[in-house]
Amino acid sequence: MSYGLTPEQQHLSDEVRDFADTVVAPAAYTYDTLRELPYEIIGQMGEMGLFGLPFPEQYGGRGRTYVDLCLAVEQLARVDQSIAVTLEAGVGLGAMPVFRDGTEAQKQEWLPMLTQGRALAAFGLTEAEAGSDAAGTRTTAVLDDGQWVINGTKQFITNSGTRITRLVTITAVTGESVRPDGSAKKELTAILVPSGTPGFTVLPPYDKVGWHTSDTHPLRFEDVRVPAENLLGERGRGFASFIRTLDEGRVAFAALCTGAAQGCLEEATRYAKKRNVFGHPIAEFQHIAFTIARMEARVHSARLAWYDAASRLVAGRPFKLEASLAKLIGSEAAMDNARDAAQIFGGNGVLNQNPVARHYRDSKILEIGEGTTEVQLMVIARELGLAGAGAPR
Repeated sequence: MSYGLTPEQQHLSDEVRDFADTVVAPAAYTYDTLRELPYEIIGQMGEMGLFGLPFPEQYGGRGRTYVDLCLAVEQLARVDQSIAVTLEAGVGLGAMPVFRDGTEAQKQEWLPMLTQGRALAAFGLTEAEAGSDAAGTRTTAVLDDGQWVINGTKQFITNSGTRITRLVTITAVTGESVRPDGSAKKELTAILVPSGTPGFTVLPPYDKVGWHTSDTHPLRFEDVRVPAENLLGERGRGFASFIRTLDEGRVAFAALCTGAAQGCLEEATRYAKKRNVFGHPIAEFQHIAFTIARMEARVHSARLAWYDAASRLVAGRPFKLEASLAKLIGSEAAMDNARDAAQIFGGNGVLNQNPVARHYRDSKILEIGEGTTEVQLMVIARELGLAGAGAPR
């Protein structure tokens, strides 16, 4: 099976790579230090059409595919994971649920600004006791006189507090149903909450180990009232909706991981060729050469994994297993390559102005975000039909 890119895809990849090297990379250390999102760079990405890649032109998109989005995310992640995840989450977690499940009126209202990068949207799923275990969701939404009244909190929500954030899709408990065995099952529903709605508070940002440029906040909802028509999809179908969103998101996230691993490989190779020890470039030492060879092998495997998952997604074939495989392989490749690259750089590998040091800090979250390593193993085991693969369904 061949995963060769079309000429159009190769052109896009080259275009984004050049943008990443000439615009994003030179500013990465500055904004990482300031812990600020570079809005001018996000604006340029919007003008390039990156936020609209997988959406139809009628909604302001470019009419490309999810593969194209992944190509762009991978190239950005080579030099700055924070910028890459801003795009990945803005499309996959922000705009895609509206496109997949929204009414035509909702699509017309929100998608043009989101697909053109003039605004960002967030996906409010995670809570203190609900992430991998969605049944732990405690945020509630009750219909009252034609409005949803929302109460609860969310945490670790990407793109939720930027000055261009206009929307958060949240999951909330809207009732209960009874399983055949008599046990209660929470009814989870997705609801659109515009930024600035009274009672909706974006709390101060987290002080994170990495991803300093990426915007991440906890959220609080206190008697937040939105119209009943802000329901996204069908009532009680929020669980199925966010599972689809997470499965798709893992494919783009795997591409991000691959980009991070590739960035470490490129930096380590470049440094090893020019750094002299005992009168020789360190690349001539077998241990260094073999370490870089293993880094290349990880990148190759990670890229093939996300290509496979993305190809299945675009073709309309089942891709849950492949998405989890790609996320698992990619996140481990990024973390391993960051560790090896930092070691090759020695003392220079722990200086924050060095891209390798930033990848070392940033890459840990790749084994946690959008489903931990343990969740991926559980999904993979279940897809293989193994009993006792994890938490109860």
